[in-house]
Amino acid sequence: MKRVFVLISLGLGLAMAMGGAHAATDQQNKMVTCNADAKTKELKGDERKKFMSECLSAKPAAEPTAAESGTPQQNKMKTCNADAKTKDLKGDERKKFMSECLKAK
Repeated sequence: MKRVFVLISLGLGLAMAMGGAHAATDQQNKMVTCNADAKTKELKGDERKKFMSECLSAKPAAEPTAAESGTPQQNKMKTCNADAKTKDLKGDERKKFMSECLKAK
């Protein structure tokens, strides 16, 4: 009987730990998206701080569908594009930057 109780307790603990990890990942994804948006909008100083605060504290209207949330590669592409725009890169310089940015882990 003790074994059953221990196994159930371990299972519940593991399930709770996995749920917490998922929440951290969602927050990290939100941070990446908000940063990319701020870069795209070329926000600086207090304006950027205000935008980031509002963006990070905003509650999603609904769970995004797979098409809306994007894959990690799509999110990386969005971030790299924002960085290239911020650096005002064009032509071959932009192509080289994008290649290196997308290869980076």
